[in-house]
Amino acid sequence: MSGVEHLHELLGLPAADFDSGAEKPSWPAAGDAAWRIRVDPYDDERDRSWEEEFAGFLDTVDPAGVRALIIGQWGESYEEDSSYPIDLLTAAADRFTSLEAVFVGDLEMEEAEISWIQQSDVTALLTAFPGLVELGVRGGSELVFPPLKHASLRSLVIESGGLPAQVVRGVLDSELPALERLELWLGVSAYGGDATADDLAPLLSGTRFPRLHHLGLRNSELANEIAAAVASAPVVARLRTLDLSSGTLGDEGAAALLEGQPLTHLTTLDLHHHFLTPPVERRVTEALEPHGVRVDLSERCEPWDNRGAAGRYTTVAE
Repeated sequence: MSGVEHLHELLGLPAADFDSGAEKPSWPAAGDAAWRIRVDPYDDERDRSWEEEFAGFLDTVDPAGVRALIIGQWGESYEEDSSYPIDLLTAAADRFTSLEAVFVGDLEMEEAEISWIQQSDVTALLTAFPGLVELGVRGGSELVFPPLKHASLRSLVIESGGLPAQVVRGVLDSELPALERLELWLGVSAYGGDATADDLAPLLSGTRFPRLHHLGLRNSELANEIAAAVASAPVVARLRTLDLSSGTLGDEGAAALLEGQPLTHLTTLDLHHHFLTPPVERRVTEALEPHGVRVDLSERCEPWDNRGAAGRYTTVAE
């Protein structure tokens, strides 16, 4: 799960690890941090469940002041899915009257590979917290996202080594009128990433999410097909930032972007971790940077074993 690490912030607030054994005076005020609650199932000295740690949090930090919450390791996450911590949090929803942001599954490789993280129906959080403005999820295994309506959500990020098409369809069929930022890590088919460029059609048509200005379609083995679809997509005209990074983008995908609709209105085009040749890199920067577009072409990659396009790889799969 290289390329994935613990969150440093959420909702613009610095991440702070809650530790039921720490002294309260060393902690920030309830609303000044994104509180991370996690347990190590292999720590014999502190054999506490996530439920016990969460109960300690409720007793120690005023939940009414908490604005951002990070759900970290909740045990052996490859055996018990995220409904365990989600159910505990939603059961206490009436106490979290200021909660604006939640991230589910903040695990690094040392805790679990991204494909091992067993998710669940994360829309339970949106139902329980109508004022939520940010939702983040890491892990696509068993992830469920049925279509729903939510008036407040402004940012949705789903990080995955393989995002199921059913999840993509559920997101795109949802009514999210306030959504400004959408980031989907589509991943690879070997880890359940079976969404195609056709599944993105409702999004690319520009008929969904009227306030969207940041779009990330990242970490995809179909990066060239997605770039070709984006090149003529109506949604692009209202974007400020476009992120097609961390996937298998090559010269063919970059050429499609350059030959499609103008991208000179963007503030940022993020293509880092790519397979472009230097001449095509220059074409991209020369076409866009004079117009003030920040182009990220860092992390040029080489295919494995000189296998050409077949040897390209995403940043995060396993």
